[in-house]
Amino acid sequence: MASTNDLVREALSGSVRALAKLITMVENEMPGAVEALQQLYPQTGHAYIIGITGPPGSGKSTLTDKVTKELRKKNYTVGIVAVDPTSPFTGGALLGDRLRMQDITGDEGVFVRSMATRGTLGGLSKATADTIKILDAFGKDFILIETVGVGQDEVDIVKTADSTLLISVPGLGDEIQALKAGIMEIGDIFVVNKADRKGADRLVTELSLMLDLSPSTSPWRAPIIKTVATMGEGIAELTEKILEHRQFLQSGKGLLNKRNERARGEIINLIEQEISRYIHKMLKYDLSFDEVIEQVVARKKDPYSYAQKVTEPFAKYYQIYKVDKPKN
Repeated sequence: MASTNDLVREALSGSVRALAKLITMVENEMPGAVEALQQLYPQTGHAYIIGITGPPGSGKSTLTDKVTKELRKKNYTVGIVAVDPTSPFTGGALLGDRLRMQDITGDEGVFVRSMATRGTLGGLSKATADTIKILDAFGKDFILIETVGVGQDEVDIVKTADSTLLISVPGLGDEIQALKAGIMEIGDIFVVNKADRKGADRLVTELSLMLDLSPSTSPWRAPIIKTVATMGEGIAELTEKILEHRQFLQSGKGLLNKRNERARGEIINLIEQEISRYIHKMLKYDLSFDEVIEQVVARKKDPYSYAQKVTEPFAKYYQIYKVDKPKN
């Protein structure tokens, strides 16, 4: 079996087989996964990340397929991370999205990877961010992330993507109800797909009115694009708006600010994961933990005091850091 160093070297040389193996390592948290990411990280930061999200049944997979073809016409290479629902039997992705993208899977300039949510809320898999880094290091110009389908509070995509496409369709009942609250705030470009259906113009008007009421002070006014993805209608205009948004972010500090926030959040998440891992290991081998649980259930101890006791070393470190950190 190839070593981690070999896989990284082969992937950076253009091996699709090595690329797929690295993604599998990361997704399954196999030995060598973190080492591979550490080696690949200096080669990242070049790809532009597009998030494609919206309610189930809004045509995200078809739209992803069509936008990819349009980008390929412009000679851009594309990586696709399609986050599928999780199989209740195997824990793997159901692969519905990949089946709908068969036309592009044979294109050497396109790499498609389906990933399971594995119970993760927010429309994204936990391994999505790391897979993006691998595709970025591999040299993809654009990386498209298609989420599993979001609700009102599932807005993780905005923390990962440079441009976020929010898709809606007429005929779902109260269309705006599905898009309000936090969801309305994440769209950089709004897409009314299946625009040949009755009610499409009304939906465009409602979205426009909601954007008028938005408290956002950004000079970027999110455009609303009508598409019929199955027929390819509106796809060229949508792709141009994506490229226009990229230019808008690159012309100022928008892209840099987004990526700074992304790095900040990622570092905090990694630290939390490491601390959580150490605590779980400690409690696993702590023979007195079962006794503590019994005492908590019997109300002889409270869970808050025990949690403070377990995390006391971190609290002490924080106090030392507060006292000893140099002043500016």
